[in-house]
Amino acid sequence: MRKNGPTGVETLPRPLIDVPGAPPSCRGLLVERARYEWRPADGGDPATLAEQFLAAHGLDLTDLARPATHQPTGVCGAALYVSAAAGARMIGAAGGAPTPAPALPELAVVVYGHHPSPTAPPAPARTARPGPAWWLGDWRESWTPRQHADAVTAVRAAIARGDVYQVNVVGHAAARYLGDPRPALSRLGALPGARYGGTLHGDGWAIGCASPETLVEVTDGRVITRPIKGTRPATAAGRRELLASAKERAEHVMIVDLERNDLARVARTGSVRVDELFAVRRWCDLWQAESTVSAAVADGLGLADLLRATCPGGSVTGAPKLAALAEIAALEPVGRGASMGALGWVGPGRLDLGLTIRTVAADADRLHVWAGGGITWDSDPDAEVAEAAAKAAPVRALLATG
Repeated sequence: MRKNGPTGVETLPRPLIDVPGAPPSCRGLLVERARYEWRPADGGDPATLAEQFLAAHGLDLTDLARPATHQPTGVCGAALYVSAAAGARMIGAAGGAPTPAPALPELAVVVYGHHPSPTAPPAPARTARPGPAWWLGDWRESWTPRQHADAVTAVRAAIARGDVYQVNVVGHAAARYLGDPRPALSRLGALPGARYGGTLHGDGWAIGCASPETLVEVTDGRVITRPIKGTRPATAAGRRELLASAKERAEHVMIVDLERNDLARVARTGSVRVDELFAVRRWCDLWQAESTVSAAVADGLGLADLLRATCPGGSVTGAPKLAALAEIAALEPVGRGASMGALGWVGPGRLDLGLTIRTVAADADRLHVWAGGGITWDSDPDAEVAEAAAKAAPVRALLATG
């Protein structure tokens, strides 16, 4: 991202920090205290490194069943970002193609404290020499619709061989920009249904999120995930069609079963339950099916083990997870970058991470978007290509506005 140097720049208000999942009452007061960014060349296990960094700054998440009851001095909580590639690294899965946005870290942990006075509402930056107005170029896809459809066909062949039951296939597009991308990324949080709306940024990179999906939440001793699978246009007919679709329901139940197994690895024996199955909810102009799976947190469960159990998210990998990740690595032409990972908030007694679907990344001169869907034996290749485009359309449209 372009930055103005110190010469000729007026003193500006502190930027509003709008990390997804951060307590609303704290957002106007947050200031950064410490930061850790990880890339594969750094070595080590990102799950363990994140847990250790947080503990070193007063956020001990080594036993989520017994959360800290006191607030560390000077610390409110922390943003946690885990890419899909970092999640795969945590569980020893296939790494996939290189990321199209290498400026982004694969893991970021940012610890925040409170400033004594609230942040002023966002205002346009004023400089002695105004920078360029916002401009967004044409989107360039990393594969053609036919290549995307061929990947769907390849997954169906893998299902026929018995290698997998379901694989999530994701496409990528990038567009050049001029100006500061952060205001555009911030607008994503206003999209209807963006439960995890917000941004995170660092030196030369930024992420904007409009995700409706909970990857993992820990509340009152229970660990919760809310997988989303199944999409139709947000019309009365689309809702009826989604509820009646045997294909969508089968696809959804496969992922619910996968999430039940993931949580069982970190839960008290016999405590896993499905609280809600195939509830239809709206995101922008789409209906989507969502379930809620929860379990009692096992004694001694730390953040690192929780991340290894839940990352990458089952709804954006497939079943079985490791076999699906191998198919993804073989089929997708570019890495998933900031998408299909996790972004949210951790703090004393609180953890809430959204799955980074409907998510955009910015590097020095390009915006990156990803979108896809779950492929089963009954999937129609052309329909899957159209569904991915429908998911990306509201995000692209909002980014284009000045």
